[in-house]
Amino acid sequence: MNYKFEDISKKKKIIDEHRPLDKKVLKEIREKLFLDLTYNSNAIEGNTLTLTETKVVLEDGITIGGKTVREHLEAINHKEAINYLEYIIKTDEELSERQIKQLHYLILKSIDTENAGRYRNRNVLIQGAEHRPPSHILVAEQMKELINWYYDKGQDLHPIERACRLHSEFVKIHPFIDGNGRTARLLLNFELMKNGYPIVIIKNEDRLDYYNALEEYSLKGEIKSFVNLISKSLNASLDLYFEILELV
Repeated sequence: MNYKFEDISKKKKIIDEHRPLDKKVLKEIREKLFLDLTYNSNAIEGNTLTLTETKVVLEDGITIGGKTVREHLEAINHKEAINYLEYIIKTDEELSERQIKQLHYLILKSIDTENAGRYRNRNVLIQGAEHRPPSHILVAEQMKELINWYYDKGQDLHPIERACRLHSEFVKIHPFIDGNGRTARLLLNFELMKNGYPIVIIKNEDRLDYYNALEEYSLKGEIKSFVNLISKSLNASLDLYFEILELV
């Protein structure tokens, strides 16, 4: 299916025409988007830190009363994983299973060190979902197939659709015991950022639409709902650039 991304392409082109952008403005936008990504990605998984609390934990290193150690570590680890994401994009590294495992390791380190960066060795269920992930015996093989698809048929797709399919297929495989959602959303952003798009944030309040779109893909192979959700989120990130840069 051919998706139309005219609005997104038009906004991206206008921003690109104003490059190089002011470094202070870029830093401001980057920090806001990265903070929002960390907060929302963790909130989707049940982390109860508010946006403000997440900011305080990351910037000031303050411990929030009434919150668990795990919740603090999830915020800290996610920021480190984003930094790694930026590094592999800047160094133009190619997507690989090693990178995916490293991203996952950073997300789960000191939380579940035994499983951090390691494919699952048992079968799992996704709570609230009809889809059943493949047997753990098939995970390594299916992850190799995912990477092969990425460098083969995936390259024929528009970068936004490719990013959406990379994310959705990864979630369908569910290769790790825990931390699959956060890893998938980082992979989504890896592909978008690598192709010059801004960070995209799936908001916590959109999590029902997000889960339904993923279930639709896992059960029926239909990606339209997820592409539409990501297009909406990507437009919101581009609009932030327009607002801060005072573009028309």
